[in-house]
Amino acid sequence: MWTLLTAVASARPIDAFREAKSVLWLASIWAVMFAFSDRVAVHRWFRLLCVCAAVVATLSIVQVAFCPPTPPAWPVVGRFFRKCDRAHGFFSIYMTLAGVQLMLLVAAVPLVAAARRRLMLIPVWVIGAIALALTGVRGAWVGAFAGVVGAAFVSKRRAAAILAVAIVLIAGIPAARNIHVRLVTPGYSVLDDTTRDRLAMLAGGLRMIAERPLMGVGPGQVKHTYAAYAPPEALRRSTSHLHNTPLQIAVERGLVGLALWIALFVAFFVRARMIYQRTSAGDDRALVGGVMTAVAAFLIAGLFEYNFGDTEVLLLACALMALPFALERQEPEPTAGTAMVP
Repeated sequence: MWTLLTAVASARPIDAFREAKSVLWLASIWAVMFAFSDRVAVHRWFRLLCVCAAVVATLSIVQVAFCPPTPPAWPVVGRFFRKCDRAHGFFSIYMTLAGVQLMLLVAAVPLVAAARRRLMLIPVWVIGAIALALTGVRGAWVGAFAGVVGAAFVSKRRAAAILAVAIVLIAGIPAARNIHVRLVTPGYSVLDDTTRDRLAMLAGGLRMIAERPLMGVGPGQVKHTYAAYAPPEALRRSTSHLHNTPLQIAVERGLVGLALWIALFVAFFVRARMIYQRTSAGDDRALVGGVMTAVAAFLIAGLFEYNFGDTEVLLLACALMALPFALERQEPEPTAGTAMVP
């Protein structure tokens, strides 16, 4: 509702209304929550999702390994091998593949370390981690690393999870073409063009917030307003987003919108933690813990990229957020005539 109000208050309300449709993707939380008949279906769906991601990850590795200087003229193959020095799979850009892979990798860590089916999940996990390395998205690397460390503490077999991370870091990242450049030039270095441009976006975004702190400029309106606020050192004079999710939300929908956005995730973590504490040890507990750390990794990566505005990434985040509540719905209810213990 607040998003719609900010659209009305924007300079281009019709265009802002069209951009505001992205909030409808949040409804996928409820769609997924009520999609399963039992616990087994929840876990089966998550494993299928991981396997599908592993297939895309495998093709992404092939994409980078056999990247031609010039894409072939064939329609599908040509697009697959276009700009393939960094893995993007079937997505339009490598950032989307990185956002999808990092969440599934983090969510699967407790299951990899504790589930009975971990032998199947281990190769799936390693393939996905290598594909994430090949994207070259440093913000996703940071989010994945923080999420995996958090998930390792959630799992019972912390040493196994941490060892898996070490293996992938040793074997996966150095194999990436041109990734050494991303490693040698730190993201915080002023010599890095990406960092300089991100700092310029931060400065421009803060100026927009200072001018319209309550309602913001409206959904999707940064592309129309950034040029007027970009500092002289900005490398780009036009952009549709500011590569930082909290900053983007505050600029588009004001500080009230940012507070509501934060409240959404605070509510999720509070309620998911309650489910985690009530859930007995086993696959259910591992999945709930993994989902919580995956969403945390999604938010950390959002400090470096506007992943909340990436439809594919947001849909996966919402789907994962629904899983703890889908498991909660399957809790057995007291049978008729059973005495309730106060």
